[in-house]
Amino acid sequence: MEERKSAEHFLNLIKKSRLGKFKIYIGMSAGVGKTYRMLQEAHTLMRNGIDVKIAYVETHNRTETSALVEGLPVIPRRQLFYKGRQLEELDVQAVLNLRPEVVIVDELAHTNIVGSKNEKRWQDVVEILEAGINVISAVNIQHIESLNEEVKEITGIEVRERVPDRVIAMADELVNIDLAVEDLITRLKEGKIYGADKVAAALANFFKSDHILQLRELALKEVAGHVVRKVDTQVHKGTALKHERFMACIGSDAGRAKAVIRKTARLAGYYSGQWYVLYVQTPRERMDKIALDKQRMLINNFKLATQLGGEVIQVRHKSVPTAITEQALKMDITTVCIGNPRMSLLRIIRSTSIFNQLLKKMGETDIDLIILS
Repeated sequence: MEERKSAEHFLNLIKKSRLGKFKIYIGMSAGVGKTYRMLQEAHTLMRNGIDVKIAYVETHNRTETSALVEGLPVIPRRQLFYKGRQLEELDVQAVLNLRPEVVIVDELAHTNIVGSKNEKRWQDVVEILEAGINVISAVNIQHIESLNEEVKEITGIEVRERVPDRVIAMADELVNIDLAVEDLITRLKEGKIYGADKVAAALANFFKSDHILQLRELALKEVAGHVVRKVDTQVHKGTALKHERFMACIGSDAGRAKAVIRKTARLAGYYSGQWYVLYVQTPRERMDKIALDKQRMLINNFKLATQLGGEVIQVRHKSVPTAITEQALKMDITTVCIGNPRMSLLRIIRSTSIFNQLLKKMGETDIDLIILS
């Protein structure tokens, strides 16, 4: 087993060394200037003798952005017919055949047309990176998978097209394209983001000032966290770094479980740590004793954890605190994350034996316990 793990680790190092460099421009919303900045950079690279090509850019008919496409070599898009219409997609194979030093690939969260090689554009980008080709791309903060619930709470809109956090973590450079909220709204009113027929609806929904401010904060935090992770993993400290390992503990309560999973994923991402989801099946929660809808929601939460880069662990035990402690010690977990119980913390400490036991057992270890709201 140890030999196999060692070989897999070495293979991963080899694969990583062959990857192309990956730069992502990130913004709080459409219209902040991500595509414009990518095209500016492409011109700079070309003037310096770098073989750079546009694999896919979406100008949204913005005059200033469209003007920057001129003079840059463009890889023709792939033509696809879908529901009687001719549509265009990024031609991954053409990129691989031409092998430019750098390609510009816009709209990282885009869902490809049925019949494309990959379902999602981020999968196209990963394939290009694995071929050793450098990629510059762009994405809005609301498309990051683990922020989905937070964005929904802020805007009231559920974003369907999402990019896994592991793809964002692959970036060698993450650049925030920032813009004052007032300037962004002015751009919107001037018709520089959407057509005149869509401005009023945008101002009444997604582009409210308080929404944009909160999304701006998320974008700044994401980039700051990325820098911290790079420092932790790449800067030599002279001493061994403590590797954080997080464990999200969930039950069959779907709503709270989903929140714990997403927030633990964010914490693990911030600290560049591994993370796990633990479900302890007590005799009261045997599959023949809990409702089918709860079983389905539990399976969906396991799937969510896997999509966010976590590993799911299921154990059977009559004591939840004992099972959590045993697994945490066994797996060298540094932080255990649990959901905020519905009753007050004081009431729990006084009356809940399970919580008391967990506090006591965690207190006997060096493991941190975080209660997530």
